[in-house]
Amino acid sequence: MITGMPRIAIAAHDFSALVSLFRDKFHMPVLDLSEMSRKEYGAALGMCVPAGGSNIELMCPVDPDTPLSKSLQGFLDRRGEGLFALMLEAPVPDDEAAELAERGLNVMPLMPGAFGRDLHPNSTHGVLIRVYPVNSFKGEYKRALDDRAPRLSGIVRVIVAVEDIEHAVEVYGSQLKLPMGTILDDAERGVWSAICRPPTGGVIELVAVKDPSRTFARAIERHLEEKREGMYALVLESPDLPATANSLAGHGIRVHPAADNRNVLEVPREDAFGALIRIQAA
Repeated sequence: MITGMPRIAIAAHDFSALVSLFRDKFHMPVLDLSEMSRKEYGAALGMCVPAGGSNIELMCPVDPDTPLSKSLQGFLDRRGEGLFALMLEAPVPDDEAAELAERGLNVMPLMPGAFGRDLHPNSTHGVLIRVYPVNSFKGEYKRALDDRAPRLSGIVRVIVAVEDIEHAVEVYGSQLKLPMGTILDDAERGVWSAICRPPTGGVIELVAVKDPSRTFARAIERHLEEKREGMYALVLESPDLPATANSLAGHGIRVHPAADNRNVLEVPREDAFGALIRIQAA
């Protein structure tokens, strides 16, 4: 049984710059775990742990001879920097993996040194899903945050672009056994949409193009053409969108109202290591 979606990972080449983006420019609480992770996993890891939603894991390859680093480097070589993996949790990942395989998902062999199990993106509409034990990360941020900085939430929603919405709903609802809503015709955005709600963490929104004349649907169509199916964007929340926009702009981050919704801010992929970040009002 899947118990939650604790985090989503971003893969990049420059770990220091990736940490600085979220810690110094987004003013989010970030735990630098790289001293431990370089030795144990051969990769530099950090965890962005804001309140609400799911955490943002920051990952960079370091040792090319380690399995995790090879996986990260392979992703970077194929698709470039960006959204790398979606993490779920289950009481016993190996038992969960066996059940998921029985339901037809492509469960990958256990990675040496790993304590979670991976689902191949070819069975989950382009999303690498990693199943970890419950409470797989327990780190806490103990420093004081700057009260003058806007408070951004964790990931309240991840948007996944798919070609076949009905099959995607089958995968995430019936095969992963996650609570799944019905498919809705979102005429304003020009997409078919279905919301998947893991028991904890943010939600997963599956979207497929219906009317490419609409701005959002056209962006999804472009994403599918350029990058294939997979995670399209992370959605965060802010209690003060104008202050957030001013703060990010003051740090040299390009931020603008989303073309499909003037009440949503968007940080382009070029400014966020390949991850499209959308910020909505809390």
